[in-house]
Amino acid sequence: MQIPFSPPYIDQGVVDEVVDTLKTNWITTGPKVIAMEKEIVKLTSTKAAICVNSWTSGAILMLKWFGIKPGDEVIIPAYTYCATALSVLHCGATPVMVDINRDFCIDPEAVYKAITPKTKAIFAVDIAGWPCDYSKLMEIINRRGVKKLFRAESLKQTVLNRILLIADAAHSLGAKTNGHAAALESDVAIFSFHAVKNVTTAEGGCICLNLPGNFDIDAEYKYLKMYTLNGQNKNALEKAKGGGWRYDILFQGLKINMPDICAAIGLAQIKKYETLLLPMRKAIALKYKKAFEDFEVFELPPLFDHKRESSYHLFPLRIKNITEQQRDQIIDDIVSKEVVVNVHFVPLPMLTCFKNLGYSIHDFPMSYNQYSREISLPIYPQLSDAKIEFIVSTVINAVKNAMASKIEKKEKIEIAF
Repeated sequence: MQIPFSPPYIDQGVVDEVVDTLKTNWITTGPKVIAMEKEIVKLTSTKAAICVNSWTSGAILMLKWFGIKPGDEVIIPAYTYCATALSVLHCGATPVMVDINRDFCIDPEAVYKAITPKTKAIFAVDIAGWPCDYSKLMEIINRRGVKKLFRAESLKQTVLNRILLIADAAHSLGAKTNGHAAALESDVAIFSFHAVKNVTTAEGGCICLNLPGNFDIDAEYKYLKMYTLNGQNKNALEKAKGGGWRYDILFQGLKINMPDICAAIGLAQIKKYETLLLPMRKAIALKYKKAFEDFEVFELPPLFDHKRESSYHLFPLRIKNITEQQRDQIIDDIVSKEVVVNVHFVPLPMLTCFKNLGYSIHDFPMSYNQYSREISLPIYPQLSDAKIEFIVSTVINAVKNAMASKIEKKEKIEIAF
């Protein structure tokens, strides 16, 4: 039974939306992107949404928008995908890495200890779709002593007058905190619509603004839309209208706009996300939970509690009391049965790029601990019960083989679907 890790959800609705775009003869940024942005605002209840061509582009844009420059520091977790750190480096600033908690999220106390007068922003990463503790992070940012350390060196920094809190929400579209969209908990939330995400545009991302009231959100939206088009004061659709050819470049922008042909894929998916796709992902996660929670050897990912709920983007299963080498052996065994699994993530200090910059994994023991025991299981709407059962049994058998011992259940409970 061949089971891929994370194929995109392409149904007839997606095909129809893409064909409709092709028939209009307008495939670059236009009405489909605007429609996608409106759907994202509706889903998240944020103040504005700006679609871009990748999460990374969106992160670079918002750091530049805030005036991040060489000499500045941005606090990030050591446990994340490389793009979180690379966006900081692309602005010439320094990524200040801190460790995580057992739930994979950035440790707020480690963040507090890392703040200096050079700190301009914090990236909090929602690993696997589980939201960070944004209320704690915002409380830290707003402490009198922390605010006194802040040195505003750009117009946007002067208006905010504190550290900018950005949610790396690449995994967490649809995640909830206190009953509302988790995207409302930070100043800015940036989503990814890469091919493996809950909603995809093949490649793409979106910036959601939740800035405080002293920002003019309409003005910021228009400015950021221009920023995605090289600082140009007219987009292609406006220029295409009769007599509308003349344009100006108002500032040094980026070329990172999302085209309509990509937005069409995401638009078809996001319209049924809350009613179909997200509930299907949740149902699969709960089946995994039921199957694995009876075994002492497995440590389950956080899915929901009294305050937060995941977007069920990944199911990062951890195995207790194993080494990294045993974990790799388990993965090899699972893959040999044609079940594709993954690891999220290799901590940044273990990657050559960051090791060469002087970061050491020895400084981040929790990040290494979580990574060394983690296996991400397939989770997507197309998975049948038969495939889920096969994945579960394959994982259990692989762990038994690696540990060379019988895995005991907590109780004698049959796995049922």
